[in-house]
Amino acid sequence: MHPDVFKLIMANIRSKKETAGDFRAQVAANKVGVQRVVELYARYGAARVEAFVEELLDYTETRSRHELAKLPNGVFEAEGYLDDDGLTDTPIRLHVSITIVDGHVTFDFSGSDAQRRSPMNSTLTQTNASCAYVLRCLMDGDVPTNDGFYRQIDIRAPEGSVLNARAPVGVAGGWEVSLRLCDVLFKAFSQALPEQVPAGCKAMVCHVVFGGIDPRNGNYYAFLETVAGGHGGRSGLDGLDAVQTHHQNTQNAPVEEVEICYPVLTHEYGLIADSEGAGEFRGGLGVHRDYSFRDHEVVFTVLADRRKFPPHGLFGGLDGRVARYTVTAPDGTVRELPSKTTFRVHEGEVVTYETCGGGGYGDPLDRRPLSVLRDVIEGRVSRERASKVYGVVFAGDGEAVDEPRTAARRAELRGDAA
Repeated sequence: MHPDVFKLIMANIRSKKETAGDFRAQVAANKVGVQRVVELYARYGAARVEAFVEELLDYTETRSRHELAKLPNGVFEAEGYLDDDGLTDTPIRLHVSITIVDGHVTFDFSGSDAQRRSPMNSTLTQTNASCAYVLRCLMDGDVPTNDGFYRQIDIRAPEGSVLNARAPVGVAGGWEVSLRLCDVLFKAFSQALPEQVPAGCKAMVCHVVFGGIDPRNGNYYAFLETVAGGHGGRSGLDGLDAVQTHHQNTQNAPVEEVEICYPVLTHEYGLIADSEGAGEFRGGLGVHRDYSFRDHEVVFTVLADRRKFPPHGLFGGLDGRVARYTVTAPDGTVRELPSKTTFRVHEGEVVTYETCGGGGYGDPLDRRPLSVLRDVIEGRVSRERASKVYGVVFAGDGEAVDEPRTAARRAELRGDAA
């Protein structure tokens, strides 16, 4: 990039430090890409390179058709909701009908809501990303992803819908929509492939955004990160704790790094016990993370979700715990926040994110008692929840399972006690 052009761009951006690094990385990546393509053409010639490209696309089409032909034919439907659009309290409905015919897959989103006036809309590209990601999870991992793969897919999302927004509406929250759509798609596929899909996940970006004047140097700063949450349980496996889910490609930053680079303090950062969706294979735990600011006031934006609609359980598994967003005043008063809002944080106030847990898979009363014991010992599940939801009773100091009392407790919960 020409230095003067770069300076002009930076002159129009307040958070220069963060943005300059992003731009330099993008420019460098494109330069390397151009260089590698030029080297290929110089070494092999245009005709040979382009012949190999076409061969790769055809190979991918053949492999994709073979993999997708393993999916059962039929029509599979599901729906899900986001909390709201940030301007109204009306939830956003996502609906899909998936038709599989001999390895060709059609996604029809005609039943989804119309686009909103807020930025909670997905572009068709973001919707395509969800469909491609979910299908790739159901295929052999070494199949390339290129146009040969996309030839097997049709996507029908009416223009002007929340999944194919028409300009000039905002799409800044489009990845929140796209990630939730992944959960809806997996839910639909669970009817056809029950052992290959997870229960509901965090399935949101969960943005943390704040900025102000750094009292240490007087410079304007802007910070953005995303907070992890619980993954859904799967056949044979528990959901992972505190992870980014689906096709999300961002991670939350270490406390030490954030506090060195920005005028922010973190009071607590850890897992939330009992936030999992109970199941034979439980969901992962959500995350508690705090933010407070000394010697200055900041503008804070929550762009997230899952406050109203929890990650769903599958096949008898329970839903994960919903997310919660709050501000605590110096006197201890707690104010609930919506999942999409911008507000000012005053010195001494603490903003808290409590992200959702993943949904459970299978009946909690079928979970191995020793797995419940391990969860209790490790602090993931309380003894009260172990008894109430999983039907597991412990002997003495809680270091062993009381097997006769557990059997009786589970019979009682199932309703078949003598």
